Amino acid sequence: MSLTFTLDPAVTPELRDGVLGLWTDVSNAGGSVGFVPPVTPEAVRPELVKHLVAMAEGRTRLLVGHDADGRVAATAFLTLNTHRLMTHWLWLYTVMVHPRDQGQGYGRDLLAAAADAARGIEGIEAIRLTCRGGLGLERFYASCGYKEVGRVPDAIRVAPGDDRDDVILLLPLR
Repeated sequence: MSLTFTLDPAVTPELRDGVLGLWTDVSNAGGSVGFVPPVTPEAVRPELVKHLVAMAEGRTRLLVGHDADGRVAATAFLTLNTHRLMTHWLWLYTVMVHPRDQGQGYGRDLLAAAADAARGIEGIEAIRLTCRGGLGLERFYASCGYKEVGRVPDAIRVAPGDDRDDVILLLPLR
């Protein structure tokens, strides 16, 4: 089965709760999405609210993937640049596939859908994202066409004595 992707879905209570649940579950499974386990929905909620506000202001767009049962199974936030010299590329944030759905190609599908969505935004020529080093994410993104363009050693502290590189990746769209 594949996911059904929607760009800019209506933000209903069901969608909001689905994204919150996904973000919590991904975090608790060790996903590199801004938290370290254990995390509760209450801890994640303020970050989700920030994304929702940015969506309401037109700075961020949500791409959501629903599974055959209608559950939120994957998300990515496409955030436009406001700096006048960098409006030709956007950021991809909070790229998530539910742990129950990993290993089925949904991550590749999500990134392909994000690239298609970005191509549909006037003037966008590339996608930039960062990931936490030490988890093999760089290899996954590279296999999807992203190029590593920078690395800041030990920039992410997930725990005392456990620092990870902040890896910067770019996907040219033209």
